[in-house]
Amino acid sequence: MTSTPTMTSAPAVTGTPAVSGTPAGGPVLRGPVRGPFLAPGELAQAVTDFHLASSPARRWDVETAVDWAAADADRLTDGQRSAVRFVTLIEDHLPGYFAVYTRRFPLTADVDPAEFTHHRELYHFTVRWAVEEDSHARALFRYQTAAGIAEADALRHELALEGRKPFELPHDDAVSLFAYALVQEKATQLYYQQLRAVVGDPVLGRLLARLSRDEARHFTFMADVIERYLRTHGDAVVEPIREVIARFRMPLADTMRGYWRWALQIADTARYDHTDAYDHLIRIINRAVDARSDRVEELTRFVASCRSGATASA
Repeated sequence: MTSTPTMTSAPAVTGTPAVSGTPAGGPVLRGPVRGPFLAPGELAQAVTDFHLASSPARRWDVETAVDWAAADADRLTDGQRSAVRFVTLIEDHLPGYFAVYTRRFPLTADVDPAEFTHHRELYHFTVRWAVEEDSHARALFRYQTAAGIAEADALRHELALEGRKPFELPHDDAVSLFAYALVQEKATQLYYQQLRAVVGDPVLGRLLARLSRDEARHFTFMADVIERYLRTHGDAVVEPIREVIARFRMPLADTMRGYWRWALQIADTARYDHTDAYDHLIRIINRAVDARSDRVEELTRFVASCRSGATASA
């Protein structure tokens, strides 16, 4: 990138966040995010690069890409079965995740035209991302039923109990939502890679490889967006990124019953530590910023300090 000595913020439409509702016992549902936003043309380039990386040759179909008849849960340990059930619940909450994007980046008549243009470009990414994530949910459902882990109707009921719960992120800055997704997508990719390395059923192993590749492309898009934010808006987006790391929890951590106990169990099956993704965020910051301000230096130190075991290894 070009040098950015002072890391000052570029002019931008800022937007005004609002609370749109509070379901009983659920999270506060927030309204539109505030800026700064990337210029629509710059966001469009990131979206185009994502679509170019999502060529037809890389796409796969749930019905035909997997030999479901060969799926065999008897080749899995109890821990591996539990891990499959856990990630199915996480992936199947896709309607809630997609609702965050449509609620926080709205495309309605009351949106300022400049913001609408930005949100419309983002939507070109969001709908493809949603299709791919929904395929993950369908594939994991199909694996469970084909392999003998769960019966279809019982699994649908289990998924509905969690799927009915609303999902929200506790951030009001646009860049915060991208930073959250960056960490979450990379952490998910890494877990799928780790799980693939230990599972006993090769059908599941091949499925996890497909899921991992998709998550890697989603991470790459978010990394591109965060780099562009840092180059364009500089210090203005440091604090929102820092806030994401300070408050980070993986999806459903606050709504799924027994989440933390279950997360510890699946970590015994394959390494599961979302802070493994933080090193990737630091590399993105270093790549985006040539002349580092004090605030950027503090951000990278803070992110590094939040890695699991950082204090012990210091």
